[in-house]
Amino acid sequence: MNIDELIKRINYLYKKSKEEGLTEEEKQEQEKLRRQYVNNIKKNFKAQLDTVKKKS
Repeated sequence: MNIDELIKRINYLYKKSKEEGLTEEEKQEQEKLRRQYVNNIKKNFKAQLDTVKKKS
Protein backbone atom coordinates (compact mmCIF):
# COMPACT_ATOMS: atom_id res chain seq x y z
CA MET A 1 0.00 0.00 0.00
CA ASN A 2 1.50 3.33 -1.01
CA ILE A 3 1.41 6.37 1.26
CA ASP A 4 -1.55 8.01 -0.50
CA GLU A 5 -3.68 4.88 -0.14
CA LEU A 6 -2.58 4.54 3.47
CA ILE A 7 -3.61 8.10 4.31
CA LYS A 8 -6.90 7.72 2.45
CA ARG A 9 -7.77 4.57 4.44
CA ILE A 10 -6.71 6.14 7.77
CA ASN A 11 -8.90 9.16 7.04
CA TYR A 12 -11.83 6.96 6.02
CA LEU A 13 -11.61 4.97 9.25
CA TYR A 14 -11.34 8.16 11.30
CA LYS A 15 -14.41 9.66 9.65
CA LYS A 16 -16.34 6.43 10.09
CA SER A 17 -15.35 6.26 13.77
CA LYS A 18 -16.83 9.72 14.33
CA GLU A 19 -20.03 9.06 12.38
CA GLU A 20 -21.04 5.51 13.25
CA GLY A 21 -18.24 3.83 15.18
CA LEU A 22 -15.85 1.08 14.25
CA THR A 23 -15.91 -2.67 14.71
CA GLU A 24 -13.09 -4.28 16.68
CA GLU A 25 -11.49 -5.42 13.41
CA GLU A 26 -11.61 -1.87 12.04
CA LYS A 27 -10.13 -0.47 15.27
CA GLN A 28 -7.25 -2.93 14.98
CA GLU A 29 -6.78 -2.05 11.31
CA GLN A 30 -6.79 1.66 12.16
CA GLU A 31 -4.15 1.17 14.85
CA LYS A 32 -2.00 -0.94 12.49
CA LEU A 33 -2.28 1.63 9.67
CA ARG A 34 -1.42 4.52 11.97
CA ARG A 35 1.63 2.67 13.27
CA GLN A 36 2.68 1.90 9.67
CA TYR A 37 2.30 5.58 8.76
CA VAL A 38 4.36 6.77 11.74
CA ASN A 39 7.07 4.20 11.03
CA ASN A 40 7.20 5.34 7.42
CA ILE A 41 7.61 8.98 8.50
CA LYS A 42 10.38 7.99 10.93
CA LYS A 43 12.17 5.97 8.25
CA ASN A 44 12.01 8.82 5.74
CA PHE A 45 13.18 11.36 8.32
CA LYS A 46 16.11 9.15 9.34
CA ALA A 47 17.10 8.68 5.69
CA GLN A 48 16.99 12.43 5.23
CA LEU A 49 19.15 13.00 8.31
CA ASP A 50 21.65 10.41 7.12
CA THR A 51 22.32 12.53 4.03
CA VAL A 52 23.05 15.70 6.04
CA LYS A 53 26.72 16.57 6.22
CA LYS A 54 28.33 18.93 8.70
CA LYS A 55 29.77 22.08 7.14
CA SER A 56 33.16 23.26 8.38
